Amino acid sequence: MLATLSGCNMVVMSPSGDIAAQQRDLIVISTILMLIIIVPVIFLTLFFAWRYRQSNTAAKYDPEWHHSTGLEVIIWSAPLAIIIALGAITWVSTHKLDPYRPLDRIDAARPVSQETKPITVEVVALDWKWLFFYPDYGIATVNEMAAPVDVPINFKLTASSVMNSFYIPALAGMIYTMPGMETKLHAVINKPGEYEGLSSNYSGDGFSHMRFKFHGVDQAGFDQWVARVKQNGTALNRDAYLKLEKPSAKEPVRYYATVDDGLYEAVLNMCVREGQMCMKEMMHIDMMGGAGTESHENKARLQHDNRHAEEEAPGATFPETGNPARSEEPAEGIDEPATMNHDAHQAH
Repeated sequence: MLATLSGCNMVVMSPSGDIAAQQRDLIVISTILMLIIIVPVIFLTLFFAWRYRQSNTAAKYDPEWHHSTGLEVIIWSAPLAIIIALGAITWVSTHKLDPYRPLDRIDAARPVSQETKPITVEVVALDWKWLFFYPDYGIATVNEMAAPVDVPINFKLTASSVMNSFYIPALAGMIYTMPGMETKLHAVINKPGEYEGLSSNYSGDGFSHMRFKFHGVDQAGFDQWVARVKQNGTALNRDAYLKLEKPSAKEPVRYYATVDDGLYEAVLNMCVREGQMCMKEMMHIDMMGGAGTESHENKARLQHDNRHAEEEAPGATFPETGNPARSEEPAEGIDEPATMNHDAHQAH
């Protein structure tokens, strides 16, 4: 058993970030509290089965017994106390570890001071790769990110097409990314190293390869990483983004030394393509009661779901791969198309 467990990745129980460490502690405390009930119950179940076995004639047999106040108090008070304790811990942790809540400490011994300047990272989940914007530095990367050790990270996250889930087990818990919406995550890495990041929400053919590297480095190492991105990167404008947005898998790491102003906001508002209406403009129109009879003029500007289609799709939406529904042509980077067994289907 120990030899088998030695090959397991125990990063969740041995994290390198303070938020993940607090979540680990919550798991441990909750497990111990539940074991306080589970272990005695298992032990007593086995003990009663052995003690009152048919061959044990020394065991007292009392068919008229039906109630014990003392036993009832023990049976009900112990689980009730555990439930109250778990409820209190869960309530406190739910607020303390809220991903939208800015950090108030670097670790258990160091609070966040007023002089501490967080780093902002804007994340876009694409099919099937990760795009990271660093607005404070004017750079962007694909499938690689870095952050200084002991510096709070303010993540802003969205997606280009389908719902996804951003997860760096060593850093913090999972957070969903959704098109047209922005979620937030606050975290800090406390130990230098190279960590695995991944998508934890199934999102299609290339999902299993939707991984990236997260580098926790000191401030000098982070400055060198930023300089390397600027030196080796290209320009990320809207045309380059639209090409990058197309579904592909096993994408290599890419660097962008410059980023068009407002590109992340355009991705968030689903209006990167020229002529598209931004979500914030649409919501403003709705808030004002609608556009009235003139709204028919906005139809072409509101075609977000079939934005890659060259001709009208037979269904309500058009797949992000650019291929018709049930097409045998795979997306770029996918080895084999996901096809269904037509013979088996017809057999039913």
